[in-house]
Amino acid sequence: MKRILSLLFEHKTLDRATAKEVLVNIGKGVYNEHEITSFMTVYLMRSISLQELQGFQDALLELCVPLDFNGIDTIDIVGTGGDGKNTFNISTLSCFVVAGTGHKVTKHGNYGASTVSGASNVVESMGYRFKNNNAALTRELEAANICFLHAPQFHPALKNVGPIRKNLGMRTFFNMLGPLVNPAFPSFSIIGVYNLEMARLYNYLMQQQSKHFAIVHGLDGYDEISLTGDSKVITATGEQVLSAMELGGREVKPESIRGGTTVEEAAKIFSAIIRGKGTPEQEAVVLANSAIALQVTGVYPNYADAFEAAKESLRSGRAYECLQKLIALQ
Repeated sequence: MKRILSLLFEHKTLDRATAKEVLVNIGKGVYNEHEITSFMTVYLMRSISLQELQGFQDALLELCVPLDFNGIDTIDIVGTGGDGKNTFNISTLSCFVVAGTGHKVTKHGNYGASTVSGASNVVESMGYRFKNNNAALTRELEAANICFLHAPQFHPALKNVGPIRKNLGMRTFFNMLGPLVNPAFPSFSIIGVYNLEMARLYNYLMQQQSKHFAIVHGLDGYDEISLTGDSKVITATGEQVLSAMELGGREVKPESIRGGTTVEEAAKIFSAIIRGKGTPEQEAVVLANSAIALQVTGVYPNYADAFEAAKESLRSGRAYECLQKLIALQ
């Protein structure tokens, strides 16, 4: 690790193979806590390169506990986190809304490292028990249209760096990796990013992998469609900037989509929204992100139809039924 750190401290970047080697060694526990912290700190001071990101992705996918859902097409909606906005769990709620429309969702998530409540925090508080048992997760997917994949259960490297990330309390390159290493290898990916530089990197990677995807970015700094302003949406067919009115029928203020100051508060907000008792602003943001996901599946002829399908899922209670069925299986 000393050789690698010396290279990085000289403002050089790693090639893909070296980046992969470093992360494989992290996953195998080769380095101590101080070496890992120093390595992570480098990427707090400069942007990650494409070769480094690809190498890190290669390592995590090589080391991961793979899942096989017998060819079922699944979808994931995930943000990189680290935008510092402390929104409620928009992506996770959108996953349940999409599940409520009948699409299969393999939601990949983790505890919050730079936010109060990550996806894992909120589903665990609802009574979900983390697992990496393929058969059990298949049953959940069949019965509830959704299963949850807690990242440390599938990625030993993420498990080893978890306490360090939490102690740092800042966005690290592991935020960037989360959306790229879903062990279920979903057919459709909706990825929220916190800046345009990351959007470009993800776009290149997704294009190379021939993925059905959408990359979303709130232009005022959100890693999701926030409706607090315009959003950039990038797909395999191009990119566009869409207004809050076009995406959600309203523009919202940042304070109306905050996620609380504790996991308990975040869970209370989550529970209200999925039961159809959220505010109009909260509902609009969830539906906008859900509609983008549904549109990527190709089932809906246009965004308006996808938005209506998402609205029906939430307001009819089908999204909430998916949560109830999922928890009943624990």
